[in-house]
Formats: sequence, structure tokens, C-alpha cells
Amino acid sequence: MRSSVMKCAGFVVLLLLATSWVEASDWPQWRGPFFNGSTDETDLPSQWSTTENIAWTAELPGCAAATPIISGDWVFLSGIDAERNVLQAMCFGRTDGMLRWRHDVAEGTRKDYRSTLAAPSPVTDGKLAVFFYSNGDLVCFDLDGKRLWGRNIQEDYGTFAFLWTFSSTPLLFDGKLYVQVLQRDVAVEGRGWTDRENESYLLALDPETGKTLWRRTRPSEARGESREAFSTPIPLQHEGTKQLLLVGGDALTGHDPNSGSELWRWGTWNPQRVTHWRLVASPVAGDGVILACGPKREPVYAIKAGGTGVLGDDAVAWASRDVREVSSDVPTPAFYDGDFFVLSDVRRSLSRVEPRTGKVKWAIATPGRSKYEASPLAADGKIYLINFEGEVAVVGAADGQLLSVIPMDEPRAGEQVRSSIAAAAGQLFIRTTRKLYCVGNG
Repeated sequence: MRSSVMKCAGFVVLLLLATSWVEASDWPQWRGPFFNGSTDETDLPSQWSTTENIAWTAELPGCAAATPIISGDWVFLSGIDAERNVLQAMCFGRTDGMLRWRHDVAEGTRKDYRSTLAAPSPVTDGKLAVFFYSNGDLVCFDLDGKRLWGRNIQEDYGTFAFLWTFSSTPLLFDGKLYVQVLQRDVAVEGRGWTDRENESYLLALDPETGKTLWRRTRPSEARGESREAFSTPIPLQHEGTKQLLLVGGDALTGHDPNSGSELWRWGTWNPQRVTHWRLVASPVAGDGVILACGPKREPVYAIKAGGTGVLGDDAVAWASRDVREVSSDVPTPAFYDGDFFVLSDVRRSLSRVEPRTGKVKWAIATPGRSKYEASPLAADGKIYLINFEGEVAVVGAADGQLLSVIPMDEPRAGEQVRSSIAAAAGQLFIRTTRKLYCVGNG
């Protein structure tokens, strides 16, 4: 009897821990309320157009990759004013789409032709909203748009040593704000320190003041571009403990959220230390395993959760070496309904995969000719994808049936849709190159 009561109490504690992370009706972080690209929202639409089943549309002054972030009646968006060449922080009303406030953050919107400096998404805890940009600016506002604090981490810790434009979305978790910078150890094309080693690090800040709580360096044996990561820290709760997952620099690591100390490390996937293994996709966890996506056309690796120290090949639950479809260079997979949904931009496919075995339940080719780099949204029995041209594909999660393909944009030359679709309050939030759509009645 006592054993049954203890098991029940333990389950309740774990449930409370899990539900304390999130408010499921919001989309407060880039990968949603559960940090895995899914939400328990229902009654989401599967059919619409740019004029039908649209609650509202907001015009945007420039193209950027940041995903809309939703909390209550606030929709936060990072962006640019292309004509004025400035980075901006914006807030819209969720119910009416009216612009609540907009602030210029910094001049200059690009370092190369591939991306703007407004690629990282904002984060919110429902009391404040934090915006981060690829130039290092980190700015916090309250819900009414009052600036609470701002700092530039490049000025504090050195210029980002990346070949292309750096991008990583911050994480708000358990009262701390986390930012990762996994970069080259030597300068590249004038970026980074030239008189000392550039350190890769995980930074923790007080979200209310912006002050540094700690900065933990993260060592790497990777070489050249393989030290660069464009991924985002992701929380993991496993067997009652909380961790932060980081991937990049030829390694997947777990860290103590309170100190940043490294708890474990796996990195047997690049034994030859190939120098072009830069990583873009973030880790995602589900059913006791953690997915790490090899770059370009490399396999996906499933690592067993719960390890300590340096892990070897025995920590690999499976790898998709023999399954071409299960691969991803840029999109981060989603975990939903007990399975992983892996969107492959390089193989042009979407697959539903069992977490513990790697068995593919179904795989389909992504529709259209354009590339899909935005990470998938999984909700209400559907998977939502969007490609560079702004075509939204809606796929049935159970069987992979293509339910609809909806054109949402006609991009200008040099502009592409890269923002992931978000869901909150029974609606979809879709950012195209120059518009923000709220889809559905809610």
C-alpha cells in the first residue's frame, strides 16, 4: 500500500514539475510550450487561404526568420525595417492584430546575403519579453513595451567567430535566461579574437535585470567550421532531474541548469574530425531518447537519456544510416503523439519515427519544388510545414496523408520564408516575408 501511495505521489510531483514549465495555450518559446515543436491545442484549421478563415493580417516592414511568440493577448516578433535598415522589436494584439508597440533596436540588418540579423526568436514568461539579435543585442521589455534593460554580449565577450551570420534563440527556463555561443576557436574573416582563443560558452542571465549569473565555457575537439552551431538550448526532464541540452562542436551535451556544469557528453559521430560539420538543428527529446541531427545529408542519432560522463557508442539507441529519408540539415524535428516527426530539407521528406527503435511508421515526399527549412509544428493530429515560397503543407500525423497545400506568399527577389508556424488559442500564426497572418477563429 505504502509503495502504491509513494508511486502515485511521485507521479503527481513529476506532473507538477512538467506542467509548471509551460502554459500550453501559449507559444512562449521558439519550439513551443513543451520545447519540442508540439502543443495540445485543438480545433486548428487545415483549410484556409490568404483571405478565407483569416482572423487578421499585419503588414511587416521587412523579411526575417524569427518565429512569432504568443503569450495571452500579446504576439511578439523580431524583425527589420528594410527601408530604414534597422532591427526592430514588435508586439501585436493576438485578438485584433493591432500593433501595440514597435521599437528600433540597432542599425544594420545583414552581414551576408543568406540571413538577416533578426533570425533568433523572442522568448517570454508572460511578464516580460526578451529579444535577441545576431549582432549580439539582447533587449528586454515589459508587456507594455517599456524597455527594462539591454546589453550586447559581443561587446561583453567578444565578436562571434562564425563564417556565416550567427543565430541561436535564447531559452527562458526555471527563472533563468540562457544563451549559447558555440563558435570557432580562431578568427574567421575578421570575426572573433585574433590575439587569443575564442571560447564557446553557455551564458545564464537574470531575466529581470539582464545581469550575468554565470558563464560556463564548453570545450570542443572539433575543427574549423565544425565548431559552429546555430542550434538552441533545449530543456530535458528525465527521471526527476532537469538538464539543458546543447548540440554543436561535434558533441551533444547535458548541463546542470543551475551552474552550467557539464553532466555528460556524447560525440562519436565525427571520428575523423571533418571540418564542415556545422550544426543547425537543435536537439529534441522524447520517450527516453534525445535526437541529434547530423549536418547536411548525415544520419540522425538517437542517444539514450540518463547517461553520465563521456558516453560511447553504446549510448546510441539507433542511427538512421540505412534510411535516407530520416535526415535533417536545418529543421529541428518535433516530438508529438509518442513519436518523432523528422522534416528533411536535404532529402525533401517528412517521416514519423518511433523514438526507441528508429522504425519509420511512414514517410512522404514534401510537396512543391521549394525547400522546407522552417521547423515543423505538430498539433491537433496534424503536422504543419512551410517552405521558402510560403506554401503551407498540412499533413495528417497518423498516416502521413497530405491534407492541403496553401500558398501564402509571393516572395520578392532575395527573400525567403524561414519562420516556423506557431499555434496558440486555437489559431495558427504564420509569418511570410512581409506579412503576419493569424489563421482561424480561435
